[in-house]
Amino acid sequence: MIRYLYADELGQHPLLSATMFRDRATQFRDRLNWDVTVDADGFERDQYDELGPLYVIWERPDGTHGGSMRFLPTTGRTMVNEHFLSLTDGARIQSPIIWECTRFCLAPGAGSATSAALMLAGGEILRGFQLMNFVGVFDARMIRVYKMLGGEPEILGMSGTGPDAIGVGLWSFTETAETRLLRRAGLTAAQSRAWFTAAFETDHQPALVAAM
Repeated sequence: MIRYLYADELGQHPLLSATMFRDRATQFRDRLNWDVTVDADGFERDQYDELGPLYVIWERPDGTHGGSMRFLPTTGRTMVNEHFLSLTDGARIQSPIIWECTRFCLAPGAGSATSAALMLAGGEILRGFQLMNFVGVFDARMIRVYKMLGGEPEILGMSGTGPDAIGVGLWSFTETAETRLLRRAGLTAAQSRAWFTAAFETDHQPALVAAM
C-alpha cells in the first residue's frame, strides 16, 4: 500500500522508516555511486530530510519499504534551486503550485509496478493539493523508465552526455498517464484515491499548505 507520511510521522513507523533510509543508501551510494552521506546505522539522509518533507512510500505486506519519493514546496528551500541552477540557466523554480520531488528510490527487487504506484501517488498529490507540476533532478538512465510508465517530464535543461547526464524536468499528470500507470501498477483509481484520502484525514494538510 501507499503511505503518505510527513517527517514527524516517520517515528510511528520505525521499520518502514529504517528500511527506506537503508534502501536509499543501497541505491544512491552503492549502486549509483553518488556522493551521499550514510550514517552509522546505514541510513542515507541529507539536509532536506530535516525540512519536514512529505514522503510517499510503498509499504510491503511485511511493513518494509518497497519504494519512495520525497516532496517539498518550491516556495522554501529545494535541491533544484540550491544545487542545480546551472541546469536551468540560473532560473529559480519557485511557485506555490510547483513542488520538488527528490530521492525516487526503489528497494532491491522492486519492479515497474512499484514505480507506477509511486507515480500515481504523485498524481494524487498534484490533484489533492491543487498543484500544477513537480520539478525534479534525474539522470538520463531514468528517461527510458519514464517513457515506459507514461510519465515523461518536460526537460528544462541537461548537462553531460550518455547515461550519466543530469537533467531537471517538470512533471504533470494527465488522464492518459493515469490510465497507463494504473494498468502497470495493477491498481484501481478508487484504491489509489482511497490511500490518499485516508492519509489526509489529519490536520497535516492545512499545515503544509500554510507553509507554502
